[in-house]
Amino acid sequence: MSEQSRSAGRIRGTGSRRRKPPRGRRVKRIALWGAAALVVVGGSGLGYAYFTLNGNLKGVDIDAALGTARPDDVDNGSQDILVLGSDSRSGANSRYGADEGTARADTAMIVHVDEGHTSASVVSVPRDTLVDRPACTSDTTGEQVAAAHRTMFNSAYQVGGPACAVKTVEAMSGIRMDHYVEVDFTGFKKLIDVLGGVEITTSQAIDDPDSHLRLAPGTHTLDGEQSLGLVRTRHSVGDGSDLGRIQLQQAFVKALMDRTASVGVFSDPKTLFRLADTATKALTTDSRLASVKKLTGFAAGLKGLGSKNVDMITLPVRYDPENPNRVLPQEKADQQVWAALRQDRPVPASATAGSAGDKGDAGKVVR
Repeated sequence: MSEQSRSAGRIRGTGSRRRKPPRGRRVKRIALWGAAALVVVGGSGLGYAYFTLNGNLKGVDIDAALGTARPDDVDNGSQDILVLGSDSRSGANSRYGADEGTARADTAMIVHVDEGHTSASVVSVPRDTLVDRPACTSDTTGEQVAAAHRTMFNSAYQVGGPACAVKTVEAMSGIRMDHYVEVDFTGFKKLIDVLGGVEITTSQAIDDPDSHLRLAPGTHTLDGEQSLGLVRTRHSVGDGSDLGRIQLQQAFVKALMDRTASVGVFSDPKTLFRLADTATKALTTDSRLASVKKLTGFAAGLKGLGSKNVDMITLPVRYDPENPNRVLPQEKADQQVWAALRQDRPVPASATAGSAGDKGDAGKVVR
């Protein structure tokens, strides 16, 4: 997928290529709930299930890669998580494009869970945002990666993997990321299929030759392939940019949250295991989350969150006058966003009022 797309969108409610990873917001939560619920259910197969799920998980030692030169760890009960959706074209993902030995971080979201774990703010970072990327150490190769001025946000993931992506976000925001979660194309599709699909309603037809999604206006239950097509769609909605695609992604996240809440997996151990097995295979996390026990504890703190408790925005941006395929941070507005997260407050509407992400109506296409 070309890096020459624009990203941003708003719903009160997206990265580049890197070496093959060691392996959306809602995808993470499905995985965590599945792992947590499995432990709660128990039974004679628990030991087997526990070790199976533990063996599925893949961890990246973000702390070791970044060292101590990071923002302070604010211990007030709130949590900040960088969630990336990657699109490696290796293996089962080769159908989506040629495998170039690298992967894109196609979607990037910073999830802030408030102190009481009763609400959350989600900030989507447009992948083509031009930022100052700090020097970092690749967690996949151990190589030193030089700093870069005015480079695409998703280049951090391309050149340095998860650790460099985390360091870039921390440099932008001044907020320490407590955790890192990544999910890929194939894992995302399988999760949706295990859930039995996700229901959405479209207000207009969608026909995108790149994502291969064709939907008539109306209500649809999307399977995994169709869901992936929807979150990759941009040419047939809005202005055809990544700005509209982010809006579609965020609308889908809301629908996915509602679907997760209605599935009732806790009463069906077989479905529960399938969900947890699929989810843990799909995830790469920071090493502090890379066990069923740790995921269980983390998930317990998120169980009270529903779609109505989650505010989703896009980092305020404006189009780059020198290159319409890139966007620039709106520095003053961005600082309002980061300050709100640091202070555990909702992001004020004034922060995003003038953002390019608020233009267009792609978010109205799906509900």
